Amino acid sequence: MNANTIAASAATSTLVKAALVSGVVATFAPGIAVAEPIATKGTTPYATHFIFRPLLNIDIPGLGTATTLEAVGTTQNLKGEKMLDKMSARCAALSVASGDKTYIDGACVLADADGDKIFSTFDTRDIDKSQPEMNCGTHIITGGTGKYKGITGREPFACNALPALAGPGGYTAMTIPHNTTWEIKP
Repeated sequence: MNANTIAASAATSTLVKAALVSGVVATFAPGIAVAEPIATKGTTPYATHFIFRPLLNIDIPGLGTATTLEAVGTTQNLKGEKMLDKMSARCAALSVASGDKTYIDGACVLADADGDKIFSTFDTRDIDKSQPEMNCGTHIITGGTGKYKGITGREPFACNALPALAGPGGYTAMTIPHNTTWEIKP
């Protein structure tokens, strides 16, 4: 055998091995080659499991309280879909109780594994009466980044309290189910 024959044989062998490995990868891991596209609109239920941390409290006995809160947690799509599933959640909120007025307003950002984000505001005085089980307030989706660029929507939500966290600090926990309707416009 001469050097050209040996080189051609080695190149052919390498090419065949590469083709076989590519075939195996394509067969057993089809999701790796092509990412699943995100729907441009839809409705889905999801829950966020939150821990609330009080940051600042103003308490005037007999008059009222105002507390700023940070909430962090994760989301879970309740239908097993990818939209709004396994995202990190972070919110800033103001809780006010004075006389007969009690409400919480704030804003949240959800981030997915790619780093793409969805931003929303919320108001516990904005109740969607057409969904009586979502009786705690409504998020308004105002925008997003990456694959969520151009997203808008509404998320009526409920508030399901969990036991307070052990230890000092006044931390509380809550599961907040949402019934989200969204649309992503280019």
